[in-house]
Amino acid sequence: MSEQTGAAELTRRGIFDLQVCVPSDWKDDQVVDFAETQFPSGTEDGWQIRREGNHDLRGDPERVQCSKHSTRVHIMLDA
Repeated sequence: MSEQTGAAELTRRGIFDLQVCVPSDWKDDQVVDFAETQFPSGTEDGWQIRREGNHDLRGDPERVQCSKHSTRVHIMLDA
């Protein structure tokens, strides 16, 4: 699955999580705003970035370099 919106895109979506591919220079609030605007979570707290050390990242960093775009990173968010 891949849905593009300008310089950012959705790469994976579950019921309570999603992965986005965004420009590496985006701040956290830009990432959350993109996710919430394009793919509303429907929860009171909205989307939250899955932070470094979260067991669901399985040791991966919070921001993972995109293999297709050298200027983008992949970020997981949870609702």
